[in-house]
Amino acid sequence: MACIDLNADLGEGFGRWRLTDDERLLSVVTSANVACGFHAGDPVTMRRVCELAAERGVRIGAQVSYRDLAGFGRRAMDVPSAELAAEVAYQIGALEVFARAAGAGVAYVKPHGALYNRVVHDEEQAAAVVDGVLLADATLPVLGLPGSRLLELAGKAGLPVVTEAFADRAYTDAGTLVPRTLEGAVVTDPDTVVERSLGLARSGEVVSHSGTRIEVRARSLCLHGDTPGAVELARRVRERLEASGVRVEAFA
Repeated sequence: MACIDLNADLGEGFGRWRLTDDERLLSVVTSANVACGFHAGDPVTMRRVCELAAERGVRIGAQVSYRDLAGFGRRAMDVPSAELAAEVAYQIGALEVFARAAGAGVAYVKPHGALYNRVVHDEEQAAAVVDGVLLADATLPVLGLPGSRLLELAGKAGLPVVTEAFADRAYTDAGTLVPRTLEGAVVTDPDTVVERSLGLARSGEVVSHSGTRIEVRARSLCLHGDTPGAVELARRVRERLEASGVRVEAFA
């Protein structure tokens, strides 16, 4: 039987501003990528999301990023390796406090936005992220794109690695994500997203931006929480998966 984890980016608010419907999404997903204050999130939000996740048995992941609140972590940045490693460890440690207080703990790490895309190819930045994870907790799984430098280096360092796919993002023929600056980078049709989710979970395949069927084998499927109708779409995806015999459960 096919098995897949459903993860979503949560806690992406700041102060009085909220972006994601954390409570409702946590009733659907099995893993929560919680913003740790660098691209979004603040201590109160982090604590609240950890408490909600722990109550529902949802795994808590640290979504680490560049220090870029104004750009939501989606702007390219050049951060020295030692600084980036320390900032990754700092974010994990901050979230761990709230996760433990909620009776759980940080179960994995996932980069966000520009950092996520950078470490697909950039060995130096990928190594810095790995160093940061090792500094915080050398047992934490790292969630990332199949074939990325990040997962390669994490595996070599002895960290568990978990591959991830995106049903609502367009892929290049090489299996990387189409940059958000290009038209069609985000798949918006709900029916298409649902069917892409099923294909990724059952056969590990998806149709690329050019129309080519490519292999994307992943243990976790990301459902973006900041898209319009995200909660209902997430519910539809989960219902379709389970109705088709796919077991939905956390990887960590």
